[in-house]
Amino acid sequence: MEDCCTASGCDSPRPGKARCPVSGRECASVPVRTLLHHLRRPWAWQASASRYYYCDDPACEIAYFGDDGSLIPQTLLRTRIGAKDASGDAVLCYCFGVSRADYADDPATRDFVIAQTRAGACACETRNPSGRCCLKDFPAAAD
Repeated sequence: MEDCCTASGCDSPRPGKARCPVSGRECASVPVRTLLHHLRRPWAWQASASRYYYCDDPACEIAYFGDDGSLIPQTLLRTRIGAKDASGDAVLCYCFGVSRADYADDPATRDFVIAQTRAGACACETRNPSGRCCLKDFPAAAD
C-alpha cells in the first residue's frame, strides 16, 4: 500500500526547499553569494546547479547541495557551522561573533543582536552559512 503522504504530495518539499540527498531533511535554498563567502577556496569552485540548499542537520556531513545532485561537505568550508557543532565554541550569531558559550555566560548578547538586527546592522544573508537571520539559532528566550 502506498504511503498517503507520498501519494498526496504532502511529503514533497515546499517551494524553495529540497531534501538533502544524504540526511533526507528538508532544507531551505541559499543564495550562491552566501555559499561563496563560506567556501575555503571559492575561486576553485564552479557552480553547476541552478539552485543550492543549506543542510543544518547536525548529523550530516553535507553543508550545501545543488539541485543537480552536487554536494559540498563541511570540509570544503572555512566557516564552522554552529548548527552542526554542539560545543560552546559553536557560533550562534555570525554577524557579531556570539558563540553558544558567550550566550550562556551573558544572555543579554541576544538582546544586543536583536537591537542590531532592528537597526539594520547585521549581514546574516552573507555571514550566516544558512543565509538567514542568526536570531533563529539562539535558544528560545525564557520569558
